[in-house]
Amino acid sequence: MTALEKAGPAVRAVLERCLSGHDLGESEGLVLAEVTGADLAATIEVADAVRRAQVGGAVTYVQNRNVNFTNVCVKACRFCAFSRTQRSEQGYFLPVEEIVARAVQARELGATEVCIQAGLAPGMDGWLYVTICRAIKAACPDLHLHAFSPEEIQYGAGLAGVSFAEYLTALKDAGLGTLPGTSAEILDDAVRAKIAPGRITTAAWIEVVTTAHRLGLPTTATMMFGHVESPADRVRHLALLGRLQAETGGFTEIVPLSFVHAEAPMYARNLVPGLRAGPSDDDVVRTHALCRLMLGRAFRNVQVSWVKLGLPRSSALLAAGCNDLGGTLMNESISTSAGAGHGQHASPAALRAAIRAAGRIPAERDTRYRLRRTFADPAEDPVEPLDRIADPSAAFGSYAALTRDTRFRFVPPPRASKAGPTP
Repeated sequence: MTALEKAGPAVRAVLERCLSGHDLGESEGLVLAEVTGADLAATIEVADAVRRAQVGGAVTYVQNRNVNFTNVCVKACRFCAFSRTQRSEQGYFLPVEEIVARAVQARELGATEVCIQAGLAPGMDGWLYVTICRAIKAACPDLHLHAFSPEEIQYGAGLAGVSFAEYLTALKDAGLGTLPGTSAEILDDAVRAKIAPGRITTAAWIEVVTTAHRLGLPTTATMMFGHVESPADRVRHLALLGRLQAETGGFTEIVPLSFVHAEAPMYARNLVPGLRAGPSDDDVVRTHALCRLMLGRAFRNVQVSWVKLGLPRSSALLAAGCNDLGGTLMNESISTSAGAGHGQHASPAALRAAIRAAGRIPAERDTRYRLRRTFADPAEDPVEPLDRIADPSAAFGSYAALTRDTRFRFVPPPRASKAGPTP
């Protein structure tokens, strides 16, 4: 007897609909949102079967580097352990030439993508993001720029005094290729008010990403779960993303992000009533499977965040509807500062090993999910430059070291300009 045959009638009916080629709607998603036991086993089994039908057996990853160029932020999101105030002795701000140097190093080590995200620094020039894009593309024309969350777009456009469309157009002209769909958390303003008052609103997040899609700038989509949201909140969030994808087709993947509680201010200081210490194991599996079953046809790619969960758990989740392990990262600061204990860097060899441990075939992709190389035979695996990095902190630096580096101590920049980006 299969796991599906052991499921209860209501769950079995929903899962059979998935197997017939349908993505689930909100009401059907709610049926699966809290399944346990035999019903959860059936949900995992069907999510894996649907994944196989939709995207095959390969599991992809990208060689990339994160550059979080400042931790100083005008906002104080209650879940964020990364940000510092402008008066903090741990506040840093990398100059453009240092950002470029890190991008060049990444490219020399085989990266095809650099991901730029940071705090919202007070006094920042509104066109700084454009300047960063232009400088990186001048030094590394073939490096893909995956940069600036909707929150950062809102901040930069506001400082520059232009619309989202004008700002995104300037970024695209400067070389921006795609945007991370972070700062989404849960797309419900009541939930957002609890965990991040003053954060970008749901409506503004939607406006930024849909404007980007309209301009030919794809984005990822994310959902942070395991804090104060309900299962119904998660389902509504996924249903909203599904509607947006039907309108624009601009999302490249969905990335469920487990809330890392250990150093999060709202957990450490008991700021939010009813806050959970991250998602349960069942929550994690259910949520990844639900992403496949609600969004798989439209999104195709469901990514596991190894930074949040570690490679062993991420490998196990590949059996729950997932087909991507994200990137090598090289420098991971935001999750690490929140207490994630899984390291700042994963080598291509480590990612391939985690994929093979799940009985799947590793494949390297680019940011747009175009396959670059498939590694069917382990004996033919190359030794990549990143595989030779024995100590990532020594090679790339660590967040803790960066906060102590007096060369990059934050000094408020000159008054923001509204004159337009420098040619």
